[in-house]
Amino acid sequence: MRILISLLLFFLLSGQIIGQKGWTMLFDGSNLSQWHTYKNKDASGWMIENGAVTSDGKSGDLVTNKDFTNFILEFDFKIQPKGNSGVIYKVLETDDKAFFSTYASGPEYQIIDDTGYPDKLNETQKTGSNYDIYPPSSIASKPAGEWNHGLIKVSGKKVTHVVNGVNVVHYEYGTPAWQTAVAKSKFATWPYAHSHAAGKIALQGHNDPVYFKNIKIKELR
Repeated sequence: MRILISLLLFFLLSGQIIGQKGWTMLFDGSNLSQWHTYKNKDASGWMIENGAVTSDGKSGDLVTNKDFTNFILEFDFKIQPKGNSGVIYKVLETDDKAFFSTYASGPEYQIIDDTGYPDKLNETQKTGSNYDIYPPSSIASKPAGEWNHGLIKVSGKKVTHVVNGVNVVHYEYGTPAWQTAVAKSKFATWPYAHSHAAGKIALQGHNDPVYFKNIKIKELR
């Protein structure tokens, strides 16, 4: 009993709340104890408004304190009109200048105003895409200003992106086909091009206001 109580206190004090069936709340609307701004010690530049974590997009990306390998990540997101953001995973955080941003090392689940963004978008830049690599099979996002539900599943080499219940991207990370696709992208000479198993999860601050809530993760064996 003492061990059980001690474990419960540890998770509560760390802000890590584990629910049923192995799900862990990374952000439950009350604190950012499990996050910090990329290459910083705290979550500066990000704030909580009405149960959602948000940023003006000018303070860097918010990343988890912990690294993850195989997982299912679920989250709700809302982008402002003409806005652009994303969720990045397998993020490596080092002092090496080659790792200048989260997306220099990790794949991105793109979030954008698909119909109102001021610049012309390629298919690989639309919501749910594996940014600049694999386009979504369909546009399943709701209009800017409305809440959407996102899901990212990483199981070994297999990666899936889901937007509002629709599987829009499925690819195999680190395979020869993936390497060929990366070689044709802007990531060809970046750390991104070197596949790796584990990394942090990041919420992107991309010069535009963005909102996230109900962020939870289930680690897979």
